[in-house]
Amino acid sequence: MEIKTLPNKHERHKRFGSVPPITGAKPINKEEMTDLQNTPNDFLFAIESVGICNVKHPFIVTSDLKPHRQTTVGTCALTTGLHQMSKGINMSRLTELLQEYHQEGFLLEIDKLYSFTKALAERMEQMSAEIKIAFPWFYERSSPSLKRVGLSHADAFMNVKYDHEQGFTHEIGITVAVTTLCPCSKEISEYSAHNQRGYVTIRAELTEPIATTQDWKGLLLEAAESNASSILYPILKRPDEKAITEKAYENPRFVEDMVRLVAADLYENEKIRAFTVECRNEESIHMHDAVAKLSYNKIT
Repeated sequence: MEIKTLPNKHERHKRFGSVPPITGAKPINKEEMTDLQNTPNDFLFAIESVGICNVKHPFIVTSDLKPHRQTTVGTCALTTGLHQMSKGINMSRLTELLQEYHQEGFLLEIDKLYSFTKALAERMEQMSAEIKIAFPWFYERSSPSLKRVGLSHADAFMNVKYDHEQGFTHEIGITVAVTTLCPCSKEISEYSAHNQRGYVTIRAELTEPIATTQDWKGLLLEAAESNASSILYPILKRPDEKAITEKAYENPRFVEDMVRLVAADLYENEKIRAFTVECRNEESIHMHDAVAKLSYNKIT
């Protein structure tokens, strides 16, 4: 085998196009640099929302279900308003504050997000700020017959907005995968019935977001899963499969049925002030999906 004699790394970089830095004329110290964002003028319009999105960051999630404490990776959007007389925001301050909360252990709880958005607006010297976080949440699930334990997961999200005049608003939510069995197929067929994977998405507002002690993720999970033909499991043996198949056959559900049944549970729960329920079935015998959506506000 031929042994190559390679030029040193500096020479290799030079050969592939690297050039030495130039001697610049512009300042290198922050205090001497032009600050375009803070250049005052009439910039025609105020901006409702400006900032960064698709930020991936670790967060701590607590839960009433095991594991009671876990670290997850959330995808975030951090934004603030912008005055008409300001050209732009200092975007580095967004991630600076995120890092400060991370160093303290950033818990994904509503009171913590209230604190974060208010601090963000003040740090940015703006009237409003908002944080949106989507994250996977894992929880233990036992199989129906043999009680084999594994980890299931759902996609959760939290949106919190602070406004200097109007205060705080929030929205929480979850998307849960379930099994739905077609009532029409069961009715018209001599035997069997087709079923499909359904995705139930719940968006909700809590009546007392700071005072609520029950884990909202478990609350919404229960509303979605308890009304499905069957829930999904990470570990199944043959006796478990038999139990699930029979339960699904005994509890057929259209997408229309799903959103109405989930809505009924949320309507009865005093912790929920307003909600939207959507179900999407990935149809097993059609080329399309089936969808249904229902919204309700107990205040208006």
